[in-house]
Parts: sequence; structure tokens; C-alpha cells
Amino acid sequence: MKAQRKIALIADDDEFFRMALVSILSSKLKFAEVVQAASLDEAVEKLSSRSDISLALFDLAMPGMESPANLRAVRDCFKTLQVAVVSGSKNRRDILSALEAGVHGYVPKELGVAELAHALQLIVDGVIYVPPSIANLPSAAQEQPAPSREAASPPKSALATLTPRQRGVLALLVQGKSNKAIARDLDLGEGTVKVHMAALFRSLGVRTRTAAAVAGGQLLQPGT
Repeated sequence: MKAQRKIALIADDDEFFRMALVSILSSKLKFAEVVQAASLDEAVEKLSSRSDISLALFDLAMPGMESPANLRAVRDCFKTLQVAVVSGSKNRRDILSALEAGVHGYVPKELGVAELAHALQLIVDGVIYVPPSIANLPSAAQEQPAPSREAASPPKSALATLTPRQRGVLALLVQGKSNKAIARDLDLGEGTVKVHMAALFRSLGVRTRTAAAVAGGQLLQPGT
């Protein structure tokens, strides 16, 4: 029986680091192909257009990654996809927020090549990787307060947590358009719209399209 080709996606706007990860994934972890994206929106569109990607690596600082809701939406919509964060942040709050969103690991960018490869291999093998250094980091209570942008921001600032594509989806949702119509108007796949819709629900704190449309209508009013 022919072995399945392993394919990964790297979502990071740092081209140099993407190249380093491509080398590690290809030469050390034997991935047959590595797909690259420079923003969350681009990553979602590539994940939605392909069903053969098994691992996705996201940088918390990349364009569009404004809220843990986006990570949770990816996990919710791609059930079999292994999702991990590869980040320059060692902040305990960032690590715990990512893990609470359901990622399969949090890998600091500062690791050396061998350590980075080892951490990614553990994730591929099904281990939830957490940096050992978290035990030595200040507790959340000791860190400078940084309330979750998703939960603690004033309602109207919810727009700031949305990517440009998500704002476009929200505007069309407010108009009452279906996922199929939104996909057609924005030249997206319906699967991509579904992921953005899931992220919208989480960012807006709602569970239904109607509630999202109402909240969106209030947020998108001129002058707000």
C-alpha cells in the first residue's frame, strides 16, 4: 500500500523563518511538501482548498492572528488537522490562550534547529508539546495585565480582532447573504467562508447567524 504523502502548512509573515521551517520539515521530518502563507486569511484559504494538509504551524504575530478565536475556528473546522503555534512570544498568557484554543503544541522560535525539529516531531507523533520553560515563567497574576482582546475588549473594538476577509464576510452576512452567496461575491470557496464564519461567531461571542448579523450591524454602523 502506498504511503500517504505528508504535507504541512506554515503560516508566518517572516520569510526567513518560513524557509528555516521548510528545511526542517522537509529534511528532518520528511514532509513531501510544505505550503506557505504570509497571513491568516491566506492560510485559511489554502487549508480550505486542500484536504491533504496534515500539519499547520501558525505564528501568533502574523497578520490576522488577532484573537485565540481564530485558532479555535481552525481547529473546529479542520478536525483532523494538527495545529501548532510557533511563536517568538514566551508570555505565559499567550501559551495558555493558544492551548485553550485547542492547539497541539506551542513551540518557541528561539529553540535551536535540533530542538525545534524534536518539538515538531513530538507534535506529529501526537504529543501536546509545551515548552519546559513555562514552569519558570511568571504566573498570569504576576505578569503585566493583558486582558484577552476577544473577551475583555469593549464591544465596538471587536472589529479590531477581525481580519480584513472576516470583515468582508461579516458585511455580507449583515446583508442576509448565504455562505454560498458570500463565497461567490468574495471569490472564495464555501469551506473558506465556513472557517471565517466560525471565527466571527467566537470573536463576537454569538452562536447563530442571526445573532452575528445583529452584532455585525451594530459594529458596522457608520461613525461607530
